[in-house]
Amino acid sequence: MAHKENKKGLHKRNPHNNRYDFPELIKSFPKLGDYVSENKHGDLSVDFANAQAVLCLNKALLAHFYGIKKYEIPEGYLCPPIPGRADYIHYIADLLAENTKSVLPKGSQIKGLDIGIGSNCIYPIIGNSVYGWEFVGSDIEQESLDSSQNIVNFNPSLKGKVECRLQLNHDSIFTGIIKEDDRFDFTLCNPPFHKTQEAAIAGNKRKISNLTKQVAEKASLNFGGKSNELWCKGGEVAFIKAMMRQSKKYAKNCFWFTTIVSKKGNLPYIYDVLDEIKPTSYDTIDMQHGQKISRIVIWTFLTKDEQKEWTKNWK
Repeated sequence: MAHKENKKGLHKRNPHNNRYDFPELIKSFPKLGDYVSENKHGDLSVDFANAQAVLCLNKALLAHFYGIKKYEIPEGYLCPPIPGRADYIHYIADLLAENTKSVLPKGSQIKGLDIGIGSNCIYPIIGNSVYGWEFVGSDIEQESLDSSQNIVNFNPSLKGKVECRLQLNHDSIFTGIIKEDDRFDFTLCNPPFHKTQEAAIAGNKRKISNLTKQVAEKASLNFGGKSNELWCKGGEVAFIKAMMRQSKKYAKNCFWFTTIVSKKGNLPYIYDVLDEIKPTSYDTIDMQHGQKISRIVIWTFLTKDEQKEWTKNWK
C-alpha cells in the first residue's frame, strides 16, 4: 500500500499558505479590526486564546476567500481552524482527479457526504465555493443542523447546494442518512478525537499554549466544541472502526469513503479493520499543518471497471 506524504505544509492550492493579510481581511469583515494588534515580533495578529477573536477571524476568512457574508454559529459550538479544513477539501479534489486524467472535477455533478457537518457547515462551504460541489451533511444533533441550515439559507451561493439530514440513531453513521438511490462521489469526516470531555479540555490547553507560547490556564475551549463534536466513547479509533465496518453496506452508494485520522498511532488499529472489510483499494494521505501532521485514510469497494463507469459523467 502506497503512503502519500506532503512535506511542504498546506496544500499547494490552499489560499491560506501565506501569512494572514489582516488589512485585507478587515476590509472583508471590519469587526475583525477590534481584535487585531501587533504581537511582540511587530507582526499583526489576533489572540488565539480569545474565542471571539477566533470567530471574527473565521468570519473574515470566509467572507474574503469564500464569499460567505453571513456566518453565525451558536455560542459554545466548534469554530474550526479554516486552513486545515480547506486542505482536506483540496486533497479530496486530487483524489477524484486520479480518475479524470488529473483534471479537477468541478460542478454540481460531484456530490459529497459530510459525516458530522456540525453547526459550522465548513466543509460544504469550502467545497462548494472552490469546486462547485453539492453536499449532504449529517449530524446527530438538531441544533447543529439548524445552525448549518441557517448558514445555507443566509448565503445565496449555498442555497440548493447543501442538504442537512438528522441522524436519529446515534449508533449508526450511514444507515438513516444514505438513501437507496443516493450516489456520493466521496464521504468526508473529521471524527470526535477525544474519549472524554476532560481529555478535550486538556488538549485545548495544549493547543492554546502552542499558539500563544504561554502556559494556558483557561479551561475554556477557544475553538468551541460540544460533546458530539470533540469527544465520544472510545474516541477517534472507536468511531472510525464503526464507520468503516458500516461503510461496507453502502459499498455501491459511494465511490470513496474518507476520514481524518489525527494520531499516527491509531493507524494500525484502523488498518486492521480495513483488512477485515476488504475494500478493493485503500490508502493514506499525510497533511501537514505547521508542526502538526494529520492523515486522510481513504477506501473504496468499487472495482476498476465500476470506477470507470462511475466517473463517465465527471467533468
